[in-house]
Amino acid sequence: MCDAGESTNDQENLVVIRGNHSFCMLNRYPYNNGHLLVAPYRHEGRIEALAAEELSEMMALIVEAKRRLDALMTPHGYNIGLNLGTVAGAGVADHLHFHIVPRWTGDTNFMTSIGSTKVIPQSLEELWRHLTEGTTAEDVEE
Repeated sequence: MCDAGESTNDQENLVVIRGNHSFCMLNRYPYNNGHLLVAPYRHEGRIEALAAEELSEMMALIVEAKRRLDALMTPHGYNIGLNLGTVAGAGVADHLHFHIVPRWTGDTNFMTSIGSTKVIPQSLEELWRHLTEGTTAEDVEE
């Protein structure tokens, strides 16, 4: 995640949106198709240590990311949140990040509940291209 924020190669790092203080990228290990992460550029694990500008911009990026996902994937709902600390499930505990996970009715099935396997029906590279080019659900259906 930190490398993605510092790099200028957005396609390689799956960065979808950049702001002045934060960025949004595809999760390389998604819970669901379209799983995005929003993080500050600054390497920080404590939410109370972030400046108001960082927090405000992160929320604006969450809203923009949701808007793009709505247009492209028309999910039925979302899980949006962050895990603070390793015991809370933070995979990168010292660089906080929000998760944006699109959800659909029935997106949990026997593969996830019995087989402990998640099926993601789209490559990250294809999804990155759609999200950065402004593709809509209607464009994909054509």
